[in-house]
Amino acid sequence: MHRLLDIRHRLEYALLRLVFGIVRLFPLDAASDFMAKMTQRISKGGRRHKKAIANLEIAYPEKSPEEREAIAMEMWDNIGRVIVETMQIDRILADADRIEIENLPMVLRYKDKMGATIAATMHFGNWELASWPLALAGSRTAAVYRLINNPYVDAYLQEKRKALFPGGLFGKAGYKGRSTGFSTARMLGRFLRQRGRNDTASLGFVADVYDRGGIAVPFFGQQVKFTPFPALLVRRLNARMWIGRCVRLGKQSRFRVNVVEVKVPKTENEDEDIRAITASMHKQFEDWIRENPGQFMWTNKRFV
Repeated sequence: MHRLLDIRHRLEYALLRLVFGIVRLFPLDAASDFMAKMTQRISKGGRRHKKAIANLEIAYPEKSPEEREAIAMEMWDNIGRVIVETMQIDRILADADRIEIENLPMVLRYKDKMGATIAATMHFGNWELASWPLALAGSRTAAVYRLINNPYVDAYLQEKRKALFPGGLFGKAGYKGRSTGFSTARMLGRFLRQRGRNDTASLGFVADVYDRGGIAVPFFGQQVKFTPFPALLVRRLNARMWIGRCVRLGKQSRFRVNVVEVKVPKTENEDEDIRAITASMHKQFEDWIRENPGQFMWTNKRFV
């Protein structure tokens, strides 16, 4: 059984490499346009599209059905482009004209002296690129991500993201190295302990997904549960907290990225401090989403 599973994983990996190779034969923007149209066509009216519309009805009760449908279709356009960009992330990073840092002077002010930093973003625009300011500031950034079950695919995608996450990628269900698996908590603990030797270490999270075991904070007029983990880490480690977004400019693979620093309260009530940090983070997320709602991934579970 183990051998059959390994064969399956190798075949999946080979297929992935083939698809990557084909996509990379085409100019980035041309491939992005094609995939955006395909994603819109395939997804319209499907189960995930209906989930997005249901979430939009809660978030924007004042909008008409036609307006919410337009937002959902813009979302599918963005998702299609992200799929292609995932396969060409190295080319985006190599082209300085494709990523504009809105508050670059602030980022460069912390060059090589940020200290330990917890960073968070949301599924918006091309969310992976939201960590790019940390790289420009000289931070050895690591990120927490959803582990891919296929170890060959997992290792390949990690390799493609070294420029964004030189500190490594930590799977939510465990970390996959070349030969050994560790629990996420154990690996995060090891990484953070190293900050004493490397004071520019940072950890990144995509923190906008509903978490049944999380803490409830205001979000689009609802009390929604989100993970408290980024806030807990920043509070206990006396770290800096940045949150960022990556906005797509037009209908191309060109972006504007900006980050803001979240105030970290330190009272005698740690639980309330963690709640306040989490609420502040998602208030900023909501403000950003309202500016460009079609770039947010509405297909995830957002509300109860």
